[in-house]
Amino acid sequence: MDLLKAFGFADKAEVLAASERWWNPGKTRFWTEAGVPLVVGRREGYWLEDVDGRRLLDAHLNGGTYNLGHRNPDVVAAVRDALDVLDIGNHHFPSVVRAALARDLVATAPEGLTKVAYGSGGGEAIDIAIKTARHATGRRRIVSVVKAYHGHTGLAVAAGDERFARLFLAERPDEFSQVPFNDLEAMAAALRPGDVAAVLMETIPATYGFPMPEPGYLAGVKTLCEAAGTLYIADEVQTGLMRTGELWAITKHGVRPDLLVTGKGLSGGVYPISAVLVAEHAAGWLTEDGFAHMSTFGGAELGCVAAITTLEICARAETRDRVTALSGRIADGLARLRAANPGWFAGIRQDGVVLGLEFDHPEGARHVMRELYGVGVWAIFSTLDPRVLQYKPGLLLDDALADELLERTGDAIARARRAVRLHE
Repeated sequence: MDLLKAFGFADKAEVLAASERWWNPGKTRFWTEAGVPLVVGRREGYWLEDVDGRRLLDAHLNGGTYNLGHRNPDVVAAVRDALDVLDIGNHHFPSVVRAALARDLVATAPEGLTKVAYGSGGGEAIDIAIKTARHATGRRRIVSVVKAYHGHTGLAVAAGDERFARLFLAERPDEFSQVPFNDLEAMAAALRPGDVAAVLMETIPATYGFPMPEPGYLAGVKTLCEAAGTLYIADEVQTGLMRTGELWAITKHGVRPDLLVTGKGLSGGVYPISAVLVAEHAAGWLTEDGFAHMSTFGGAELGCVAAITTLEICARAETRDRVTALSGRIADGLARLRAANPGWFAGIRQDGVVLGLEFDHPEGARHVMRELYGVGVWAIFSTLDPRVLQYKPGLLLDDALADELLERTGDAIARARRAVRLHE
């Protein structure tokens, strides 16, 4: 299928012009000026193809949406088969596949999570989690971390970085507050008044550049929450589904969250779906008034089919083994690249195939991103810390492709270093 001709465009320039006119002028101009005028056409496995023919290894995966590769054949086949019988379904009524996915999520979840509520995206699921915590505790305040990102919907945007909250007049300092990551004293002070409904935390903050939690930090936060009667919401939208070598990253820290949010990769990028897993002691509204949250597309039946297949693939022993082997291979390769670029490639933040690459320049990752695009790799800088490149190899990436990714990454890092120093 020729996407350009199929939708009435002569070339890529026309698509960019139409996007700037009718879709999102700011974002379209940003990427063009950043040297990444990408318009994605065909996609397969861990490859993207720009509509101008450029092929790119995808090391961004839309935040982990494509953990299993673009258009994973098993997920696509499951949805195609389901289309003979199913559509999105009706959100009011019990559903065979909705019940099956809830059963499977609970079976794989951290101990104590017993109920599932559905959304269509991560932001909506965060909203559900916050509402759930408020109902369960009778409190309003939510504490998150500085430079947090939890989505752009009503409550989620207020819990995140002020850059996005302020734009839409969503700052609510009386209801939402933030403390520095890895600072237990600051968290203790925030919880001391005893009026906090929930602490909302990404297990590894993604848009902040994947700073790693210090040993004992997350468990310490959970202990503080328990003492204060506050619920712990684990945002696993980007770190869940085996990216860290465990199905849910929070389990590596010995924490049993009261709520867990998953999205992005849950359907393999084939159909929008997200979910909130809730402990029994926090799930009262589901019995008290099951109509309290409604979402026409939340838990859409086609999305549930995709998610059941995705969850099964992610939970396989061979997937875990592949992530473990790949993590080591990538770590070794990046260590060599760092040694070859002293004073420029400054650090590696890693847990499994969650990686942040630090550069010794305030905009270093933006420069590396541009050079990566030039050598055929797509990875994105961290919006809230542009020194750090978000680097997300796919869970099923084979050794040959991993080595190719590392080779291209090395070329891009060296080119960016030369370009920056030339202009200093």
